[in-house]
Amino acid sequence: MPYPDEPAAVWAAPALAAVLDRVARTRAEVGGLFPLFAEPAGGTWTTTRRGSWTGGFWAGLLWLRARHTGDPGDLAAARACTDRLAEWVGADTAARGLIFWYGTVLADDDGARLRREAARACLGSFDRQLGVVPWGGAFGGPRLLARADGVPGMVPLLASVDAPAAASHLRRHLGLCVGSRPACWSWEYAPGTGWTARAGPPPGWSRGPAWLLLAIAAAVRHLPEAGHADAVGAWSPPEHVPPADTAYRTGPRDTSAAAITAAAWLQLGRRERAVALLKTLAGVHLTGDGRLLDGCYDLAAGTAVRHELIWGTFFLAYGLAQLTGLADPPRGPGAGPAGPPR
Repeated sequence: MPYPDEPAAVWAAPALAAVLDRVARTRAEVGGLFPLFAEPAGGTWTTTRRGSWTGGFWAGLLWLRARHTGDPGDLAAARACTDRLAEWVGADTAARGLIFWYGTVLADDDGARLRREAARACLGSFDRQLGVVPWGGAFGGPRLLARADGVPGMVPLLASVDAPAAASHLRRHLGLCVGSRPACWSWEYAPGTGWTARAGPPPGWSRGPAWLLLAIAAAVRHLPEAGHADAVGAWSPPEHVPPADTAYRTGPRDTSAAAITAAAWLQLGRRERAVALLKTLAGVHLTGDGRLLDGCYDLAAGTAVRHELIWGTFFLAYGLAQLTGLADPPRGPGAGPAGPPR
C-alpha cells in the first residue's frame, strides 16, 4: 500500500517491526499485568492489574504482534489478554468504547463476540434523556459527564446495535466539546443548570480534539447517513506533534495526540496528512528499540509527561500497520477483524 513517490516499506515497515519487537519485550516484562506508561530512561513500565481504560490498546498491540509473526504463542497471548477485558463489559464507564473497540477490532471471532456483547451492554447504559452513554462512575467522581475521550470507540460500538443512539452520542459531545470549548461537561438536573463545563481536562488538552476527530472518522464510516463528514472542516491538522496543552506551547508535547490524529486521518482517507504525522513520529520520536517517547499523560498532575504511553504506541502501530498492509482500515457497522491473523 505505497503512497506517492515513496513506498511505505522504506520507513514504515522497519518502524512497525521495531514497535512490535518492543511489544514482545513488554509482554515478557509485565506478564499478566497491563502496561500503562514507561519511563523514557530505561523503559520500565507502570502497570495496572485490570487494564483501566487502556487495556484494549494492549490487547490490540498483541493482536498486531500475532499478525506480524504468525506465532501460535503470540496468538494465544492476544486471545488471553482479550478474554481478560470481559470483566469490563458491565462497567459503568463510556471508556468501554476505547476498551472494546480497539481491543477487538483486530481480533478473531472470539473477540468479535466480545465486542458484540460489549456493544449491547453500552446500549443498556445509554441515557436517552441526555442523549449519551455517560462517562460513568467506574473511575470515581460524578457519573453524569460528557467527556471527549468517551466518544471514540463508543460510536462504532453503538452503531453496531443502534445507529440513532450512536449518532446522538456523537452529536451531543460535538455540540459540547468542539473547538476551543472544554473537553468535559457535567449534567445537573436542578432547574437552570443542565450542562456545566468542568475545569479538567483543560480546554487546551491535546487529546481532546484528537479523540473527537477519531470519533468523527468512525461516524463517517459507520454512520454515513448522519452527515458528520462536514464536522471535519473544523480541524486544522497539526503538521508536528502538538503541545500537551496549548496554553503551554513551550511545554511538553504529546506524541499520543499526534498518533490518534494520524489514525483519524487515515480512516477519513486523508492519507497525506496521516503519513506526514506518522513519519514525524517514526523518524523523530521513535527510539531504535521501538519506544514512542514524548507522550504526555497528565500535564496538570505531572504524571508521565515525556513518556512512552500504551495508547500512543497502539495508534502509531495501527497506522503503520495500515500503511504496510498488515491491517486494513475498519470496514463498517459490525465489521469483523481487519483482515485475518497472519
